Amino acid sequence: MASDRNVSRIQFGILSPDEIRRMSVTNPPIEYADLSKEGKGKVQGLMDPRQGPSNLNSKCLTCAGSYMECPGHFGHIELIKPVYNVAFLSKILKILRCVCFYCSKLLVNPNDPKIIDIIKKTEGNYRRRLAYIVDACRRQEICQEIKNENDVTIKYSDGCGRKQPTYRQSGLELTIEWKQTLNENEETKLKLSAAQVLEIFRKISDSVCEILGMNPQQTRPDWMILTVLPVPPICIRPSILSFDDTTHCYDHLTYNLANIIKANIILREDEQRDNDSQIIETHLQDLQYHCATLFDNDIPGIKQSCQKNGKPFQSLKERLDGKGGRIRENLTGKRVDFCARTVITPDPNLSIDQVGVPRSIAQNLTVPEIVTPYNIKWLQELINHNAAKYIITDAGDRIDLRFHPKPSDLHLKSGYIVERFMIDNDLVVLNRQPTLHRMSMMAHRVKILPWSTFRLNLSVTTPYNADFDGDEMNLHLPQSVESKAELSQLMTVPRLIITPQSNRPIMGIVQDTLTAVQKMTRRDVFIEKNDFMNLLTYLPTWDGRIPQAAILKPKPLWTGKQLFSLILPREVNCVRTHSQHQDDEDNGPYKWISPGDTKVLIENGRLLSGILCKKTLGTSTGSLAHIVFMECGHHIAGQLYYHIQLVGNNWLMLEGHSFGMADTITNRETYETIQATIKKAKNEVNKVIERAHKNSLELSPGNSLRQTFENIINGLLNSARDHTGSLAQKSLSDFNQFKSMVVSGATGSSINISQVIACVGQQNIEGKRIPFGFKHRTLPHFIKDDYGPEAKGFIENSFLQGFTPVEFFFHAMGGREGLIDTAFKTVETGYIQERLIKAMESVMIKYDGTVRNQFEQLIQFTYGEDGLAGENVEFQSIISLKSSNQLFEHLCKFDLSTEEKYLKKFLTDDVIRDLYTNESLELLNDEWKQLNEDRFNLRQIYPTGDTSKIVLPCNLERLIYNAKKKFSISNQTQSNLSPSQVIQILQKLTQRLIIVKGDDRLSKEAQYNATMLMNILLRSSLSSRQVLEIHHLTNEAFNWLCSEIETRFQQAQVQPGEMVGALAAQSLGEPITQMTLNTFHYAAISGKNQTLGIPRIKEIINLSKKPKTPSLTVYLTGQATNNVEQCKQVLCHLEHCTLRKVTTNTAIYYDPDPQNTVISEDQEWVNTYYEIPDQNITNLSRWLLRIELDRKSMIDRESTMEKISEKIYQDFGNCLNVIF
Repeated sequence: MASDRNVSRIQFGILSPDEIRRMSVTNPPIEYADLSKEGKGKVQGLMDPRQGPSNLNSKCLTCAGSYMECPGHFGHIELIKPVYNVAFLSKILKILRCVCFYCSKLLVNPNDPKIIDIIKKTEGNYRRRLAYIVDACRRQEICQEIKNENDVTIKYSDGCGRKQPTYRQSGLELTIEWKQTLNENEETKLKLSAAQVLEIFRKISDSVCEILGMNPQQTRPDWMILTVLPVPPICIRPSILSFDDTTHCYDHLTYNLANIIKANIILREDEQRDNDSQIIETHLQDLQYHCATLFDNDIPGIKQSCQKNGKPFQSLKERLDGKGGRIRENLTGKRVDFCARTVITPDPNLSIDQVGVPRSIAQNLTVPEIVTPYNIKWLQELINHNAAKYIITDAGDRIDLRFHPKPSDLHLKSGYIVERFMIDNDLVVLNRQPTLHRMSMMAHRVKILPWSTFRLNLSVTTPYNADFDGDEMNLHLPQSVESKAELSQLMTVPRLIITPQSNRPIMGIVQDTLTAVQKMTRRDVFIEKNDFMNLLTYLPTWDGRIPQAAILKPKPLWTGKQLFSLILPREVNCVRTHSQHQDDEDNGPYKWISPGDTKVLIENGRLLSGILCKKTLGTSTGSLAHIVFMECGHHIAGQLYYHIQLVGNNWLMLEGHSFGMADTITNRETYETIQATIKKAKNEVNKVIERAHKNSLELSPGNSLRQTFENIINGLLNSARDHTGSLAQKSLSDFNQFKSMVVSGATGSSINISQVIACVGQQNIEGKRIPFGFKHRTLPHFIKDDYGPEAKGFIENSFLQGFTPVEFFFHAMGGREGLIDTAFKTVETGYIQERLIKAMESVMIKYDGTVRNQFEQLIQFTYGEDGLAGENVEFQSIISLKSSNQLFEHLCKFDLSTEEKYLKKFLTDDVIRDLYTNESLELLNDEWKQLNEDRFNLRQIYPTGDTSKIVLPCNLERLIYNAKKKFSISNQTQSNLSPSQVIQILQKLTQRLIIVKGDDRLSKEAQYNATMLMNILLRSSLSSRQVLEIHHLTNEAFNWLCSEIETRFQQAQVQPGEMVGALAAQSLGEPITQMTLNTFHYAAISGKNQTLGIPRIKEIINLSKKPKTPSLTVYLTGQATNNVEQCKQVLCHLEHCTLRKVTTNTAIYYDPDPQNTVISEDQEWVNTYYEIPDQNITNLSRWLLRIELDRKSMIDRESTMEKISEKIYQDFGNCLNVIF
């Protein structure tokens, strides 16, 4: 027996006829179409017993193995005539175009430098080599005769010098055609048989095979022609016995092979009888057809091979290809044990990391537990109480406890394995398909509950993209200690709250809890003592202390803000705004006191002001959950969701919340105003239509008259909808339940309020008003060419009022577009994500910090060029980027020219005395130089000043705020730090922030690049002026701040082993599903549609050489950055300008006399042009082309009439006159 060895590589090739015969066990070959004889497989038939046993009771005649032991053996069929292998038909065509039809030599000289260069650059990529060689031979009409650069024909002695035909494929046939023949009687177009191709290919030398990209030892062109057909073993095409055990139902492959044998027999008989060539050709086509449909029964233009009932046979390609094929279905798609699947339902009383599991599932799935002295007593109790399924002894015997008469009599020993039932707090993996990103599979703790559904916390549905309308989810129970450890450290829900895709929480407070918290934290919401006590019992982390009541007389009352404060961790500080916050309230001395209580302020875990809503409790960057995760860790963040839901939902049960018809009705005055607004908008639209008819509309930049017209009308109608919606929303009281849900962010939006109460508004299809579906009208109800609001899809009624029939049709048309979009989008985005993942799934972080794939090919020296994990960074702004010179100096430069009286406001006397030493002055001077250098480098990186892209660890603004609160620092605090100390401590800190270790030049460069932005942020935000004069930080506070920055920076680094390739693919694939499939027109984009959304993504991924709408963004330097005219000049030099771009109108006139034009307004130009009679006008055409140019476009593009005239003369010569 051969020894086991590791597989080093796999070599794919084509089986040669000799190899097929050698591996065949059916010698002589299979030649009978009969499948069985006397109930047994017939020798030399398709169920030949030498190929393997056909049932459980028979033995293989080759290896004597049983049905379960025999691997199966191949047979073969000798074909009477060669036929094409349909799988290689395109390759056969390419090879024919590269070799001579007569002598089989390469059509080009193999020693040509171009061919040698092709061979070198395609070393290891032979598929591309064939494509290059085909391209080089494309224009070769004569065997080895080439025209060089001087168009001189050079003939090589190797070639036969004969003219070559052109080859074409039509279905399963190849045809050849000569452009001209020596003998006029010869046919110029002939059918090329497989036998002729076989003869050509057999004469191809091994050296030519190598040039064509084939290894002659593994693959030769003549092996692509079928002369011997391999017959797969019986186990690959098993037969099924009927119910009465008398007849067999054979596999589709067997039937296909039987058809091939029958066609082969008929062809042999034709040759023996010397039949007419036409008959032989017909039967040869039958053989070719059956051989082709054996491999692929879905060839375009070829009728499918079918059974008697009309159902197509399943070919080899169908068995391998696609989602249900052998690769994706059987090899990469696996079915697993220890899993469960059922419907999901909500349960707000579970934590986000818990899942409610039905008892029926828990008492079926098992976990293996190794018996040790520490758990033997517990496991024995489980067995005694029928809470285990199997015991596996140390000898390997399995005892099934379900059938044991008395399991309590069994005694465990150390080393036994007990397969116990699932219990509370077991870790399981929960998954919802499609698994689009990492958070689609997370680890949950089990909570066994009655009934038959999985119970989930509502907040955790967002990452799964799940809802409770019948969705099902899969549960997987880990079977080893290692897998449990991995789940607990990598996949638990609290650890995955922050998504690395956009460094923000992926789950937030939703639905009724969000409404409850919004209502609970409003002003004048009070809770009585007995209710407050009851609500405290729902809080697991309550420490037993009750805060002082907000109101003492006539009875103690606590506010909703006090109750919510008890939920928050003490370390949390947060500043946010409510969804109804007015921006003008952020300025002035009283910016922290909002009249509408819309400024959310949390200090040391106490909610001091503000109403909480989705902006604070949702999934945005810097939300409360995000801050708690970053400041307190994943475990506390996970608890926060649970505690808010417990307290909020139980408070809402006391308070009550219901939504009825009364909440959708506003006052009479509002309805009258809404009707007046809609009427006014319709009148405005009619005026626009009238102006368009009179051709008095002023065109918007880059748009035609129709586009301008549609944009104006859409704008008027949309503004009417928004205005009426705003009126409706303002008319509703703050206690309206509809408004409360929208304002909190729990469900709905202001547009929903508008559509329910005011008007539904304009319905659009592909970003435009409803197009004409009938002849010049949208529906038969309207007159032709009616462009009014009602006729083009404007719905003036609200949902509450109800639609007219016409409005109902338009609304259905708008909704149908979304359904179609979603259906197409699912297929497109799924395929895009699959390709991305397959391309990048092996890319990971290695232990040296580099990013490499499975071939150890280097992709990045440092992950993301900064080595930081996506979930540990936040969007931050750097004050030096956008500040003016004056503001930058005011914020960052420590001014020593100020009076000592002013310095005493933020510095102690000891610090002021040591302030003017030479060392201090030098350090301050160096700091200012460094800050200016940082500012220059930063503006080189971000020339537009866009700071939204700067993501860095350690949110300095929040850390400084925390330090001030922790050490009780106010604006009156005097710092005991000197500027020189601040600078020196900061310099040491920046040196300790190491991403890339090493003293070599490459490592130093990588380290500088990785930490440059972080160091710039630190030096600007923690400059001596910022630390001392603005923040008043003491020595103790500043040292704490620096140590926090260092710790968090180290924690923010990406971990080795992270599969960043799959992460990147998922991060791109998931938001693609949010994109629109359609391409809309946008105003002011030079009148052409931009390719957006999924079509644009496909262009980028496919590296499209010809994008539909190419664009280029150029950043200018020098004076052109501030001068509009110079910008236009640069644009004119760069942009390709055609006559169409500056033309507004063209017309053709019949003008028989060029000197007396029929266009009276142009007569003056014509007279001026013909003042000097130096041209013969008799040769001119009587037709006149009149072109009107756009003056503004001409000026913008710096184009003149003379330039256009000169260009026309260059292209057309003097055969026309250009008059202007």
